[in-house]
Amino acid sequence: MKRTWWKEGVVYQVYPRSFLDSNGDGIGDLAGITQKADYLASIGVDIVWLCPIYRSPNKDNGYDISDYEAIMEEFGTMEDFDTLLTEFHKRGLKVVMDMVVNHSSDEHPWFKESRASKDSPKRDWYIWKPGRNSGPPNNWQSCFGGSAWEFDPATQEYYLHLFVPGQPDLNWENAEMRKAVFGMMRRWLEHGVDGFRYDTVTLFSKDPSFRDLLPTETMFSTTAPYVYGPRLHDYMREMRREALEGFDVMTVGEAPGSTVENAVDLVGEDRGELDMLFQFELMGVDNTDGDKWRQKPIDLVEFKRIIERWQVGLAGRAWNSNFLMNHDQPRAVSRFGDDKRYRNESAKALLLLNLSLGGTPYIYQGEELGMANVAFPSIDDYRDVETLNYYKRALDEGLSPDEAMKSIHYMSRDNSRTPMQWNSGPHAGFTTAEPWIGVNPDYTTINAAAEESDPNSVLNFTRSMIRFRKEHLSLVYGSFELLARDDPHLFAFIREGGVDEGVTGGAAAALSAGDKHEGGVDEGAAGKNSAATKNSAPDGRERLLVEINMSGAPVQGVAPVQGAASALGAIPESGATVLISNLGPAGGERTTELAPWEARISALI
Repeated sequence: MKRTWWKEGVVYQVYPRSFLDSNGDGIGDLAGITQKADYLASIGVDIVWLCPIYRSPNKDNGYDISDYEAIMEEFGTMEDFDTLLTEFHKRGLKVVMDMVVNHSSDEHPWFKESRASKDSPKRDWYIWKPGRNSGPPNNWQSCFGGSAWEFDPATQEYYLHLFVPGQPDLNWENAEMRKAVFGMMRRWLEHGVDGFRYDTVTLFSKDPSFRDLLPTETMFSTTAPYVYGPRLHDYMREMRREALEGFDVMTVGEAPGSTVENAVDLVGEDRGELDMLFQFELMGVDNTDGDKWRQKPIDLVEFKRIIERWQVGLAGRAWNSNFLMNHDQPRAVSRFGDDKRYRNESAKALLLLNLSLGGTPYIYQGEELGMANVAFPSIDDYRDVETLNYYKRALDEGLSPDEAMKSIHYMSRDNSRTPMQWNSGPHAGFTTAEPWIGVNPDYTTINAAAEESDPNSVLNFTRSMIRFRKEHLSLVYGSFELLARDDPHLFAFIREGGVDEGVTGGAAAALSAGDKHEGGVDEGAAGKNSAATKNSAPDGRERLLVEINMSGAPVQGVAPVQGAASALGAIPESGATVLISNLGPAGGERTTELAPWEARISALI
């Protein structure tokens, strides 16, 4: 596999509405993000992914776009964006834009023209169908509840919206529509952006039969008639050719319905489609029958095997993207860690896990602080359309308000959308006005200012772990072997890679600044630097043992193998030095026991 900047970089996701308000209107904006350029650079991230900043009526917080080439007024101006781009590039930070083209806003001029009449030149830019038996064309459901079809009285037909009615699906079968979309993308790249994250990319192509969803299929089943449709790969190759050709960019697709097998077809190294994708198998580990609102306890054995399946399944064929949360998921420390007794330790442990996996890691704003879920007392405190729709549906189905709120407190998307906690001042330093959504009350103790001065903070551990990853490229490109497979508390694995004599210790930084390296990586290469070279075995290969206690009680680490050589999967009785730990200084010899939520990486020589 070839080395590239986006493989070795670390991505930081910004949700602009909640990051920093610069003008006192209670809403985060582009100037606020620019003010924190030094902060982002100090963390050590290389790429910043901005959630949508385009003009939008905000029926789904910006994921309903009414003008793809204008900035949302609440966020600022194109001049503000240009300043952001310039300041980020000065610091070696690349900027990736969210690209939402499965659907637009119903206020986009394209849709207004499309719905004007059946004879409109843009009628076929969206998906219109006559009704069936005095109802919708089929039984497809919206992701946010209710039918996925909206009746238009003026033309007596239904249009498709897999999300809210204000988000009509674009018709990717239409070549003129695709040409307009690709031209818009190319203009953004000419403007200077460094890539795109494609929203719901696996929904672009629909089965032309528009058959009913089967009783055995859930909304995002791999076999659903609008998931991985028959022309998806044609569209992706056309997009690469028409929109991206000639630019050194990164592309990642949000890909519901993905399995290892179909993912390789979409992001395979030799496919010429996307660079990587977000799969959601791990995000469903606590769902009951695919229903996020019916939670079940997380089974660590299943959790580990999902990660193993993707780490091993894509190895040498395609590229992983790794994340434990984003703008659509609850806070990682509340979901996968322990945000009550061991918030600091478990937040660090989860960051170590994410940054130790092969592929490109993504960190969501506030994750580097260990920000936790909020538990607003009233449904009136919530803003997310999915959450509000669920609450109404839950009560209609007979749940009590307390039962519905319990699920919301755990799983609502608003958990990740509360304002960034900058300091212990009013509104956590996010704004001087009333914020668009409430601040988590824990901001007085969990905030960037407090963590900046604390050497044991989650923030400073994040910085250390990112540096460590860049010094040990076996964590990027190396092989993965899961250990202690059936242990319900210990997550342990080995990352192994050869030391590539042609790579300098500053390779990741140079690549993130735009330099190219066209050489291949044999079985995953660790960068040649003092850390990797010092801790490599006599055969020149670096072997790193990652051990994470994902519980609130002490556990035994991976047991030594009597007399074993330092072969992959065999742990020697001695010679393992702890290189980094979430509980204290490194450099000591590895012990057999791990404290609650202890996470460490040791060198096996």
